[in-house]
Amino acid sequence: MPDLATGAVVFVTGGASGIGRAAAQQFSAEGAAHVVVADLDIDGAEDTVASLAGPGSSIELDVTDDTAVAAAIDGFVAEHGRLDIAFNNAGVNDAPRAFHDLDAASWDRMIRVNLSGVFVCMKHELRHMAAAGSGAIVNTSSGAGVVAAPGLPHYTAAKHGVVGLTKAAAQEYARQGIRVNAVLPGSTDTTMLQSFIAGDEGMAKIIASSNIHGRLIEPDEIASAVVWLASPHAGMVNGQSLIVDGGGLVR
Repeated sequence: MPDLATGAVVFVTGGASGIGRAAAQQFSAEGAAHVVVADLDIDGAEDTVASLAGPGSSIELDVTDDTAVAAAIDGFVAEHGRLDIAFNNAGVNDAPRAFHDLDAASWDRMIRVNLSGVFVCMKHELRHMAAAGSGAIVNTSSGAGVVAAPGLPHYTAAKHGVVGLTKAAAQEYARQGIRVNAVLPGSTDTTMLQSFIAGDEGMAKIIASSNIHGRLIEPDEIASAVVWLASPHAGMVNGQSLIVDGGGLVR
């Protein structure tokens, strides 16, 4: 299925590394007209842009800042004329702990970035896509969007929330030519996961064994699903939560 993103203007958040970087690269390789890479890590975002096969640009962006997100999206739509595809991937993780030990600050940070950040981006993406009468959005949830992640009630709640936001937007905007889906990665070899493992070989083995193939998933393997979901080949796929974990969660 060549050229899955031919001519598309694409917006990727959390694009400085990991799944976001892999998706930006694949969108570009599949013929995107321009890929906008957004991240708080502007150096990483610029490195991603430098690695693209085609045109791209970087934006330093806090996805929880409504004003900044609106300005960023309005700005590149004004420059490029449209927004065809958005991949809302920015997120954070946290150390596991007992439910009763979870402090309010950790809860607020997780919900603000992993759930509210997706909402803020979607709100402004949908505004432009609705005006154009077309578009595709993919949101990053997690296996924790359908089953609980042990010791991470705030992460579980946020990722379940992303699934709910995806369904709500898909239902509301389908008749306006917009599709909204979520990708639910299993344990993927990203900088965020490695920081979570923090060199603990025992933890690394436990996480790798959560994949029935006995290894971590590569970011490119998740990115391929994202690019397909956003492409015309998935034209009748809407409001879905696609688990990409090798078959560990079968439902």
